[in-house]
Amino acid sequence: MHMIYSSELIKGTLKTIVLKLLADNKRMYGYEITQRVKELTMDKIQITEGALYPTLHALEEDGLVTIETEYIGKRMRKYYSLSPTGKTKTQEKVSEFADFINTMKFLLDIKTLPA
Repeated sequence: MHMIYSSELIKGTLKTIVLKLLADNKRMYGYEITQRVKELTMDKIQITEGALYPTLHALEEDGLVTIETEYIGKRMRKYYSLSPTGKTKTQEKVSEFADFINTMKFLLDIKTLPA
């Protein structure tokens, strides 16, 4: 049995996760983002649509993400991509999070991360 991280832990990192995925994959649609996160984390991080879409909308409002709509047959699909500002912000957010991890390791006196 492996651990699934709490939504409380994920909430503060969701924007960073989404930005980094878009940086690595150029453009993605919502369901694809949730599946990729599950795959990359071996199911430890499971993002619900209820958490993902408000995050994507907030990133769009902040000018970090752009949306393209395409029709796949009769269904409409929204693709999300980073804006130029989003690309810069992604690097900042990832650096900030890496620094945060180091600070937490020190604060919690974690010598090595358990497997």
